[in-house]
Amino acid sequence: MELLVYIPKQTPRINYIFRHMCGRILGFKVKFCTKVEDFIAFEGVKFSYAKKKLGNEVFIQKFGLLDEQGINDLNFSVDHWEEVPCFFRVSSESEIPFDIFSAAFYLITRYEEYQPHVKNDVDSYPIEESLAHQYDFLKQPVVDVWTYKLKKILEAKFPKISFPKREFNSHFLIAVSKAFEHRHNGFVRFVGASFRDIFQLQIKSLFERFKTMLRLQPDPFDIYDELIGFAKENKLKFDFYFQLSNYSRYSKSISYNKRIYHNLIKSMGDYGDLGLLPGFEGLHDYEILEKEIKRWEGIVNRSLVKTLIKNYHLNFPDAYLNFNKLEVEKDFSMGYQKNIGFRAGTCTAFQFYDLNLEQVSGLVIQPYVLNSRILKGIDIYEKIEELKQLKSAIVSVDGQMNFIFENSDFVDRYSKNAIFALMKEMKQ
Repeated sequence: MELLVYIPKQTPRINYIFRHMCGRILGFKVKFCTKVEDFIAFEGVKFSYAKKKLGNEVFIQKFGLLDEQGINDLNFSVDHWEEVPCFFRVSSESEIPFDIFSAAFYLITRYEEYQPHVKNDVDSYPIEESLAHQYDFLKQPVVDVWTYKLKKILEAKFPKISFPKREFNSHFLIAVSKAFEHRHNGFVRFVGASFRDIFQLQIKSLFERFKTMLRLQPDPFDIYDELIGFAKENKLKFDFYFQLSNYSRYSKSISYNKRIYHNLIKSMGDYGDLGLLPGFEGLHDYEILEKEIKRWEGIVNRSLVKTLIKNYHLNFPDAYLNFNKLEVEKDFSMGYQKNIGFRAGTCTAFQFYDLNLEQVSGLVIQPYVLNSRILKGIDIYEKIEELKQLKSAIVSVDGQMNFIFENSDFVDRYSKNAIFALMKEMKQ
């Protein structure tokens, strides 16, 4: 269905955010016009986006951010409209009392992360500096909520129009940075790890290591068959992301050259989509990242589509710039490792917009709501209740709920059962 928007002047920012909100979220084919007579003559769904109202049309007043270029200091306050946080206030002439398009652009492009800030050692951008954290709307997909409020206004104005419909869905990603805990690591690493356990008096770990190597018990991290069985029983689909880095202080998995690792990766591809888990060095060195992608493609025998960063900081925007150069299509790393919620304010996939060049890239960012690092050392069942509320918010806007886990999360029986219970509650 076609939507016409009157604008005095088209800019890359306007084109980008309208195609996300009115296109991706509402399902319209968006067209712009700069001539008043063309706008008046159009008989379908339409509204104007300008500084001043033309007549009796649906009118959204612009704040001005979408006409700018580069990153500037912005002075604005956050308040509420119909119990939803809002900012970039405009006059009462506007159907909505704030510029939802400028506000959404600010959040989705991560405008605030381009501004000067002190980086931390986990997420690069400290959550304490984010607008969503400061004003307590991190757990609300505000961009989608604002867009659905615009939809209601358009439905009231154009009651005979049938609006497109999308559906809620949940998505579970399994990161594999270390494929096996003890087995297949090689004799030298086995001896070294055993001596370390002895010197540190880790007797339980030492026995576990020997029992695993003697095949008296399965490797603790080898939970792949159980994951597949659970997925089949509950009609779920998992994506698997494997790390193929050189052995280093950051990467302790078995060699990417080992046939058993190749067989594992290929076998998981029979049950879900596969992607790359870039190593720490690859996130900071373009050439190393390129090598890791080539390794992945050599094993899987097809072009890499998906990437995920789970336990390292996002290195924004450099990581996305490199992914885009290497023609990665989708990335699932947009979120806070130790906080539930929406880092970019939306539960809908969006294209990466480079604010430095004012360009839209081909890379599509899939935001996540939970990284399993949050679950370490806590009662997971209590988090399920919190996530139920978050799910309700996402269902209300027919969005997507992405969860990131890793194979090591399923070693402990309590954690495994709790995560399985979480997955059952969160599936669509």
